[in-house]
Amino acid sequence: MIDPIFREASHRRWNPLKREWVVVSPHRTQRPWQGQTEEKATPPSLEYDPTCYLCPGNTRAGGHKTPAYTGTYVFENDFAALKSDVPETTMDLNQAGLLRAETERGICRVLCFDPRHDLTLATMELSAIRRVVDMWDAQAAELGARPEMRYVQIFENRGSMMGASNPHPHGQIWATEHIPNEPTLELAAQREYFEQHRVSLLTAYLELEMNQRERIITENDTWAALVPFWAVWPFELLVLPKRRVATLAELTGPERDGLAAILQQVTRGYNRVFDTPFPYSMGLHPAPSDGPVNGEAYPEWHLHAHFYPPLLRSATVRKFMVGFELLGSPQRDITPESAAETLRNAMQATAE
Repeated sequence: MIDPIFREASHRRWNPLKREWVVVSPHRTQRPWQGQTEEKATPPSLEYDPTCYLCPGNTRAGGHKTPAYTGTYVFENDFAALKSDVPETTMDLNQAGLLRAETERGICRVLCFDPRHDLTLATMELSAIRRVVDMWDAQAAELGARPEMRYVQIFENRGSMMGASNPHPHGQIWATEHIPNEPTLELAAQREYFEQHRVSLLTAYLELEMNQRERIITENDTWAALVPFWAVWPFELLVLPKRRVATLAELTGPERDGLAAILQQVTRGYNRVFDTPFPYSMGLHPAPSDGPVNGEAYPEWHLHAHFYPPLLRSATVRKFMVGFELLGSPQRDITPESAAETLRNAMQATAE
């Protein structure tokens, strides 16, 4: 158990996964809120929306037609942020290391989770979520096998507050020529820890959390979800398999079932916190996909998923990353332990 002073006084916590400090200010929750609020989200009511380009049979931008799919459906993003046919070019003006640039090849795909427009991970059947997990694995395997792609980032933006303009249940899959910034930071931290302790950082961390149980919010036989000790976002979550694996491909059938189940539990619990569809950005962090090419097995990497929801005080009051957060260090107002208690209560309410 942590010292009580860390529940009441301002302090900072170390994030070993990114090797940075997070400022925690529990006393700030007592201040009145006079900032921006958002409209309360309302879930879509139509099973099929004739104006939605992700619904089966409808036409997307550019004239592409979405087929009458019955399960999951993957397609190349019609307005992809990255292209695979970019010529390889670099720039370093005056060789000063200051004005540097290089082209980046990539592939961006959209994954429709379900043909029904009114569903989310929180309301989908468990078997349907399992199909999504299997499709994540299939896409990661296909894209990761391309020698020019070093990383496959799977993610979902849920809710207009997180920039998701279309409520149809879907996520994205980006394969990139270089390892993105966040996985690069995590790789360096996990590699250093493994070299020093001969065990993966997140394996050791999960063992501590399972023993303390202060920040664990839900678990099953194969997965656990917790508010990380170093969480930045108010209701941030880290979802981990109990067995160390580096990639989705290494998951057994029961572990895939466990991942589907915990995704359903977490998203349903989120919706109960403020009795509203909870916005978030969620992403899986597997090991880089270039292991077979470079001869690396990434023994230091522990597959995990991050949930970053923006809500702070209610369904309409969000956390802003501004001021000190942008110019100094990440900062949060409620302790991770308080957030974990709120989320545990929400999880229990969904189970009743």
